[in-house]
Amino acid sequence: MNQITIDLKKIVRLNKKGVEINFQVLARSSQSKIVGFHNDAVKVKLNKPPVDGQANAECCRVVAKYFGVSKKRVSVLSGTTSPKKTLLIEGKSVSEVIKMLGSLKVVNG
Repeated sequence: MNQITIDLKKIVRLNKKGVEINFQVLARSSQSKIVGFHNDAVKVKLNKPPVDGQANAECCRVVAKYFGVSKKRVSVLSGTTSPKKTLLIEGKSVSEVIKMLGSLKVVNG
């Protein structure tokens, strides 16, 4: 069985205000949750449509809950109209984020 290695340096970066993380978003799913790594991003499924900022708000809520910070500490830096997003998480270090992502698996599609 081949082991797939994830380069977290491509996914998680230090920012002046916190930590940037790349996300791949799948809107209109049955439930909202972080599901694993996909390509060079963390994959998150959302039960909201990508209409009027609903998916972005839900993405920030799910990410805030996963990392144990308030929703006010998570914002979309880029990709507001794209499934590929970069979010900023304030109040966590890169090492804390990497540790929290450590239990995620690689997912297909």
